[in-house]
Amino acid sequence: MKETNKTYFDLKKFLLRTFTDPVLWYTVLTMTALMYHYRDRDKTDTRGYFFAVGWGVCTVLFGWIMFRIFDYMKKHNFIGFFMYTALVVVFGAGVRLALNIGREDYPILWGLWFLTPQDSLQFNFWYTVGFYLLFMLFMGSVIYYFTRIRYRIFMNFLIFIIPFSIYGKEYEKMPTLFIILMAVGYVLLMVYYRQLTDTETTVFVERRKSWKPIAVYAVIFAAAAAIFPKPAVEADRSVLETLIDADQFTDKLNAMLDVFRDTSTGDQFRSNEDQTLVYEVRADEPLRIKTATRSTYDFEKDQWSIEDMDSRFSSKAGKPPVNIGAHMGIAGAVLEAASLDSEFSEKYGLAEFVKSGLDEPELREAAFYSLSAIVGMSQGTDMAPVPQFAVEMTNCSRRGDVVALRGGTVYAVDSRFATDEKYTFSYDEDTFFMSSRNNEFIDQLAQFDYEELLEDTSNVLYMNLDDSSSEDYRQKCRYADLDCALYEDYLEYLLDYGGKTDIKALADEITQDCKTEYEKALAIEAYFYNNNYVYDLKYRKGKGENAEDFLFRTKTGVCYEYATSMVLLARAAGIPARYCEGYNMTEHIGGKYAKDTNYTIRAKDLHGFPELYIRGYGWASFEPTVADAGEAVTKKDSTTTDMLSRAGLFILAGALLVLLFAFAYPRLSHRWFIISSKKRMPKDTVIAVMHRLCRLYGIENVNTSKEAAALVHEMSGADIGDTAELFDRTVYGESALNEQEKEKAMNEYIRAYDMFRESKKRRRITSR
Repeated sequence: MKETNKTYFDLKKFLLRTFTDPVLWYTVLTMTALMYHYRDRDKTDTRGYFFAVGWGVCTVLFGWIMFRIFDYMKKHNFIGFFMYTALVVVFGAGVRLALNIGREDYPILWGLWFLTPQDSLQFNFWYTVGFYLLFMLFMGSVIYYFTRIRYRIFMNFLIFIIPFSIYGKEYEKMPTLFIILMAVGYVLLMVYYRQLTDTETTVFVERRKSWKPIAVYAVIFAAAAAIFPKPAVEADRSVLETLIDADQFTDKLNAMLDVFRDTSTGDQFRSNEDQTLVYEVRADEPLRIKTATRSTYDFEKDQWSIEDMDSRFSSKAGKPPVNIGAHMGIAGAVLEAASLDSEFSEKYGLAEFVKSGLDEPELREAAFYSLSAIVGMSQGTDMAPVPQFAVEMTNCSRRGDVVALRGGTVYAVDSRFATDEKYTFSYDEDTFFMSSRNNEFIDQLAQFDYEELLEDTSNVLYMNLDDSSSEDYRQKCRYADLDCALYEDYLEYLLDYGGKTDIKALADEITQDCKTEYEKALAIEAYFYNNNYVYDLKYRKGKGENAEDFLFRTKTGVCYEYATSMVLLARAAGIPARYCEGYNMTEHIGGKYAKDTNYTIRAKDLHGFPELYIRGYGWASFEPTVADAGEAVTKKDSTTTDMLSRAGLFILAGALLVLLFAFAYPRLSHRWFIISSKKRMPKDTVIAVMHRLCRLYGIENVNTSKEAAALVHEMSGADIGDTAELFDRTVYGESALNEQEKEKAMNEYIRAYDMFRESKKRRRITSR
């Protein structure tokens, strides 16, 4: 009677085959690397890895379903078209839903979010979901198509560089682990589908035996690629920056990102390597440039906000010149009043200073040339670059009105400054407090009620104001009047440090031996240099970290943390202070686009610093950021190639150990089998011997024991007939076996193992 063979669905084999699919896992690896880039950057990088792995798990599930659909489509072309259309509709609906949810209470559209550096944005989970769904469909489709349908190594290479392009557009380096895994995965996938795919002329029979040479190749490739010395390359992006065309998108980008100017969280200072040109400057010295001030700090959000103290007008809108400060600050105005009114001079003990005068800082000029148009931006900025200790904006090429703000900045009224704007400022050289004479003058004023001093100064100056008064005198009048009007607000709003007792205690400890406000300011500034604080552009703050954590726990950050902490410590010490943002102008390079300029400001020079109100002088800027430590960190910071080289050593060592174990495994497992068999029962030993010999010789489990014995004899000449008979007796006859029979089976196993190895050696010799 003829027996009918039935084929049953083996779920275990099906799952094993599909979940060991190299195309699926390469897609998982690619999407995991992509999703790490769009992580929540307020959290640590470690949590970013977990975030990316979570999306990798989703890719395993979605990818498995997608690839089963693709497998079906591969066999049914006509129906497959409609199936893929349906898949696109489903994913498209998911993307649309995610973007609609993400757009709620979020200031920018998804396209702008995707193109904007993630360091500059708040994390948007639903926008991230939309990105994932869109790229999951795209990457899964093209990787599957160009491996299983049409093998195209060039197209796969283009797919391979997509994640690197996503990182590269924001100057971010992909983590070394992802670089190595993606490179190895790409090579393995290409080798597998180039060499192991059946064709019309070639059928690959024993695929499972090919894994060892492929593994060896992958290890050699990964280790060599990582360890082999690579030249350090620094990209020159100046050509690219000057070729970007201004278009409507740039206008929209500028306009929509304005919402972020009202607050600052310091993210814009981290990993800032943007070489985009901002200004070329003609000046006599390096300067700190101010473009905005912030007065209110939120400990919960670790965020500074603009208040009326920063944004209200302090002068009338109009054409330059625009009064910002006064020569020598309020000290110059007080000395002027003392020289005009003897009663005022006597009241405040200034007669000696009227006779001898003060050591005046040199009044200098700086000219700024905006390069917005040159780098392709079709809109300028609404804030002018104001140098430290600025006295006046003497001129600018703007046709519209400008105005000075209470924060000491200059604002373009109604519309922005032009993209090719030129600004000129007069400012005091930063030497006022270097004079002991000037410090004595400030100490003298500190003995009196300061609000009364300001009021008396303003009254005396205005009483002597007439049509013949010089512009310098009028400037002193305006500055004294403004300080008199605002000082009460300074005390109300700019002494807030959140009532933090630890900050107050530290401020008192730092300034306990200081006699004047300026000495206190210097002591606070020096505190960061003398207490092991570290400047690190790569440091990512954990969720909820703020200035307290920086001061007392992490001691690691960028200029934002240093400036914020000094402002809060100064306030706790009783000195009004505010947080400022702008640029640190230190690059002494001749102008490339503007003639006669000798300094260059780039986007990477973005800087945060504190300004303190020193009674008797006015607003003075300080630099608590540990620049020397920053340079040390930069020197220690490894390049990607350095990290790859170090990682390559570990990969090579680990992979060699794995391969050594893999090639030694047959002998090791053989020895272990012999040792462990001594403790087994005779029945269990015979069964184990039969199963092990079948695996060793590659005999499928559809054969009977006698057929297996015949195949063993055919392949190596070994005789395991007694073992086959014992196997049948104990399995089917349920007969008990003794120790002698157990030893007989073990002896046949050892002979069969040795003869199998000898037969393999003979085959290798013959093949040569």
